[in-house]
Amino acid sequence: MIRLFRVSIPSSVIALVLSESTLIFSCYVLAAYWVQDAATEVFLIDDGGLWHIGLVVAVIVLGLYFSDLYQTYRIRSRIFLVQQFCMVLGIAFLLQALLSYGRWDILLPKWLMLYGSGLTLLVLPLWRILFINLVSKALGADRILFLGNSPVTAKVISRLAERLELGLMAIGYLDAAEYSTADISGVPRLGGITELAEVVASHHPDRIVVGMADRRHRLPVQQLLELKFSGIRIEEVGTMYERILGRVSTRDLRPSQLIFSSELGPKKASVTAQKFYSYLIGLVTIIITLPLGIGVALLVKLSSPGPIFFRQKRVGLNGVPFTLFKFRSMRNDAEAQTGAIWATEADPRITPVGRWLRKFRLDELPQLFNVLRGEMSIVGPRPERPEFVEVLQEKIPYYRQRHCVKPGITGWAQINHKYGDTLEDTIVKLEFDLYYIKNLALSLDAYILFHTVKIMVRGQGAQ
Repeated sequence: MIRLFRVSIPSSVIALVLSESTLIFSCYVLAAYWVQDAATEVFLIDDGGLWHIGLVVAVIVLGLYFSDLYQTYRIRSRIFLVQQFCMVLGIAFLLQALLSYGRWDILLPKWLMLYGSGLTLLVLPLWRILFINLVSKALGADRILFLGNSPVTAKVISRLAERLELGLMAIGYLDAAEYSTADISGVPRLGGITELAEVVASHHPDRIVVGMADRRHRLPVQQLLELKFSGIRIEEVGTMYERILGRVSTRDLRPSQLIFSSELGPKKASVTAQKFYSYLIGLVTIIITLPLGIGVALLVKLSSPGPIFFRQKRVGLNGVPFTLFKFRSMRNDAEAQTGAIWATEADPRITPVGRWLRKFRLDELPQLFNVLRGEMSIVGPRPERPEFVEVLQEKIPYYRQRHCVKPGITGWAQINHKYGDTLEDTIVKLEFDLYYIKNLALSLDAYILFHTVKIMVRGQGAQ
């Protein structure tokens, strides 16, 4: 796996993106030789045809990303795969058509666009199937032996089974139980902790991941040292959990780690830089979206009785409350009978217009003023209501620590986890928030903003 934008990305996915970009580019260049005849070199080099093709390739690859075709290797059906490619190429055609209305010197000739797209549609699905079935297998996968069967270990093993593109394969686990034979997500028990040397000799793992719930007087330290110096990689299950799930495991997290670790707290320089670019992005976005905001305000006012803006107390930096602004998406008397309660995914209190606003996250636009006031950042953990924070801090360890940075309009948890209103969902989102706090940087914020645009375009709604 390769770490980009403070995120661990499977090397096989990067290889797929690069190979498909090259393949699409080659299809359009080949089509240029087919269409342009003798003038091909003049068009490609002197007239900037290669740059025009590169722009089309970028649009297509971006469309594939927005369609989640780089999210996982699993293909529901080959027909669905072809349909997705058709949709993406259709968007590229539409963009070319829109650009033709202006005086743009970046358009491809229509026959070149037609033949190049047809060739791409023929070749690309075949390459995707070939890559998944042959190339990814040829790249191989690291063979992992797990030492222990803690709940975190079970979660990691389950994740590896779901995400083949990670290039990691669990071959089995060892535990301290004398007669245990239970499998974990199809991964067999290979023996006990005391049989570590024999199992390594017979199964030849590339790495050993230690995930024992209780290590006192049980961890085979000397054997692990010998295996480490023999070339086998040894790591803790919490490290792998963080890398492949993008979360910090609260099950394994100990107060001493928070106190003595130089990584878990937010870096002062990163926080200072975030304050600057959040203000700048907020100001520019308010100016650009002003006509849209006026239109949304009129829709809210005309669609249901009540104020345009919704104001609510939320908990901000260091636990200090502030007033959050949103376009109202619920009935004006939404909590008159119930008091403070969590919103649900299909909440009946949401108005028809409000449901549409939430789907495209347009109800969040007024929070840009919270950013300008210094109460929020563009990216950060979502702010929660004081009534809920008091309860959650009592039930969930380390929940208080998410308030060490400013809350955000969007965040790492919001782009990675579904909408949820249970305690378990809150714990999962806290793990994502802790990962964000640990890795806070401009590069990660840029990644989150890019992914947020994808969610808004696809109308996936608030999470």
